[in-house]
Order: sequence, then structure tokens, then C-alpha cells
Amino acid sequence: MLNVSKNRMYSQAEEHRLQTLKTLVTPQYGKILAKWLVGILALLFLIMFVPWQQNIKGYGRVTAFHPSNRPQNVQTTIAGRIESWRVREGQYVHEGDTLMVISEIKDKFFDPELLPRTKQQLEAKENSLGAKANKVIALEKQIAALKSALSLKLEQVKIKQQQMVLKFESDSIEYEVEQINYDVAQKQFDRQLKLYEQGLKSLTDLESRKLKLQESSAKMVAKENKFLATKNEMLSLKVEVNAIQAEYLDKISKAESDLGATRSDLFESEGSLAKMENEYANLRIRKDQYFIKAPQDGYIVKALIAGIGETIKEGSSVVTILPASSDLAVELYVKAMDVSLLRAGAKVRIQFDGWPALQFSGWPEASIGTFGGVVEVIDYVDSQGGKYRILVKPDPNDQPWPSILRIGSGANGWAMLDEVPVWYELWRQFNGFPPQMPVSATSSVKEGGKK
Repeated sequence: MLNVSKNRMYSQAEEHRLQTLKTLVTPQYGKILAKWLVGILALLFLIMFVPWQQNIKGYGRVTAFHPSNRPQNVQTTIAGRIESWRVREGQYVHEGDTLMVISEIKDKFFDPELLPRTKQQLEAKENSLGAKANKVIALEKQIAALKSALSLKLEQVKIKQQQMVLKFESDSIEYEVEQINYDVAQKQFDRQLKLYEQGLKSLTDLESRKLKLQESSAKMVAKENKFLATKNEMLSLKVEVNAIQAEYLDKISKAESDLGATRSDLFESEGSLAKMENEYANLRIRKDQYFIKAPQDGYIVKALIAGIGETIKEGSSVVTILPASSDLAVELYVKAMDVSLLRAGAKVRIQFDGWPALQFSGWPEASIGTFGGVVEVIDYVDSQGGKYRILVKPDPNDQPWPSILRIGSGANGWAMLDEVPVWYELWRQFNGFPPQMPVSATSSVKEGGKK
């Protein structure tokens, strides 16, 4: 029957007696559920338009910002045998404190008096070097004296040659005069002979003129002999000059040869001395290397070699030290498609392992238990698995990081980017698109390109 009447029979009937009518009534909890579903859908629809903070997620660990403050292995410079340990694990040490004492294992360094004996050899070589230097000075003086004597000798011979030239000229003039006198005497004798033959002169006069001719001839011969002797002396002086030069040049050459040999020995001795000084310095430094010392203040983390009497090689790590300086940072690894969106100075939210936190990556202001950071370094090459490393330092404008953080602790980070609606972020996530670059970073990139 159609329900076309305005009169209702439900109020007149006893519903509790009619099972059919009782079954057709809508349950009360169904209405409540429908209202909740409608409310939730409306809330979800509104949430779709709520601003969402885009972020780049990365995983990493706590480290030190400066490499010198990161954990380091102390290595031994020389090979040796462990004699004793001066520290224990967990102990705080100062720079220069002795960590370990080792002894020598190379036979060339076994001599306990090696250092003083090397010092004696070094002093002996220095004395030898001084003696050779004095010999060089003596040879230089000897060469100078020989050159001075040669100069004086040549000057003396030169004066003799000048004297001999003058004497040669004088003798040649006297010889020419006697030749003229002889020619005059010869002519006088010839005239006297003609007069005698004509009977105008006596035999006595002729003999007297002949005697004068003979005397003139004798004088001419004497002057000629004297002239030739002077000429011979001039030649002897030239030979004497060559002899003197040859004698002194031979002495000077020998002295210069000795000087060169002595200088060569001196240079070799200087090289040997430098080598011995180097060996002596190396021995002194090596002696200090028997004591392995702390490079800086810090805590002994772990002994890498423990046994007394155990031998170690050069460059072996013996202990790990954690520097006491605190410049904590977090190294995070982000995907390659996200690294281009990061910039130095970008804000980061960090969650440390061991600290309870409730993180809302899209609403950082609602996060609880996270700490603020600032991107300081972005690597130019990938580090591991195609991901890039970024170094994050504490944000000075945020709450300080926990003081008991340990290097090596795990950390999760969210680098904050632009704000977008929730629906856009869901759409981006479903399509696998990268986040948007911040407006400030985009403008700085454009300005840099224009410049």
C-alpha cells in the first residue's frame, strides 16, 4: 500500500508489538558513524589546503666540523717493540703526554752509545774540515807569493835588458867609431906609402904610420868583440826571462793543482759533514720517537695494539684519541636530485638517536624533541651510493644541542624548503617530482647568472 495519506499510523500502532516496523528503523550508532565520516572527510578536505613545509630528508651521524677535532689514530713513526703503556682507555690526556714507550728493533741502532759516538765522529770531521780549510788558505798565500816573486824577477830582468840595450847602443857606437878610425888610418897609411915610394917620406915615417894602422885595427877588433859580447848578453837575458817564467809557472801550476785537490777534498768533507749532521739529527729525533705522545688534548678511546713485547711497524696505528674540543656537527647524506636545492645557510631540523622526538616534517613548528641546524658545507662530489654529504652546524638562534652527544651517534635531518599546500605535496610525492627550490635561492642564482 502506498503511503499517500498525511495521517500517520506509526504513532497509533504499538511499535514494540510489530517486529517489521522495529527492524526498518535506522539504528542510532549508524547516524553517529555517518556524522563522524562526514566530519573526517571535511577535515581532510580542509587539511589539503593547509600550508606544508617542503623538506629534504637525510640520514647521517654526529661528527666534528673541523677535521682536527674528529677521532684520530695515533701512529708510530718508527718500527719498535712495545715496552710499556702509560695510559688506559677512557683516560683524558694532554698534548705531549706519553702514551706508549717502545724500544729499538733494528740492529744498526742497537748501540746504546750510538749518539755520543756519532757526535765524536762529527767533531773529528769538523776538525778535519778546519785543517783542510787552513791548507787552502796556505796554498792561496803560496800562489800569491809565487806570482809576486815572478813579477819581481821579470821586473829585474826587464831592468837588466834596458841596461843591456843602452850598453849595446854604446858598444855599437864605439865599434862604428873604431871602424871610422881604422878607415882613416888605412887611408893615411896608403898616402904615406905613396909618398915613401916617391921618396918624399922616410921609411921611419912609413913604419910609424903602419904602427898606428895596426893599433887602430886592434882597437876596432876589441870594440867588435865587446859589441858582440853585449849582443850575446842580450840574447842570454831573453833566455833567462823564458827560464824564469817556466820555473815560476811550474811552481804556480803545482800549487794551483794542490789547491784544487785540497778544495775538492774540502767540498767532499763538507758534504760528508752535512751528511753526518743529518744522521746525527735523525738519531736525536729517532731517540724522541721511542716515546709516542698525544698530538692534542683528548680522551683515549681504544688501544689498537695491546701486548707488551709486541713489535709494530712504521706507520702502525696504536691508539685512537677523541679530541676534547667540541665543535659538533652532523653529516647528512641526501639524494643527488635534492642536493641542487640546498644552499649554505639553509635551516635543518635534526633528530638524534636516543632522544625521543615527535617530528612533523611538514610542520616544523609543531615538532617536539628536534634541534635546529644550519647547512654549512655541501660536497661537490658524491660520497657513497650516489648521495651527497652536507655538514650541518648548530643553529645559534635555536636551542643548543645536547651536551652529552657523542661523535658517531646516528641522526636524521630535514632540510626545510618552500611552503606549499598539502594537496600539492601529495601530488608531488605520488609523481616522484623533486621539491621546489626556495624563492630566495632561485633569485640568488638568477642574480649570479646575470653578473
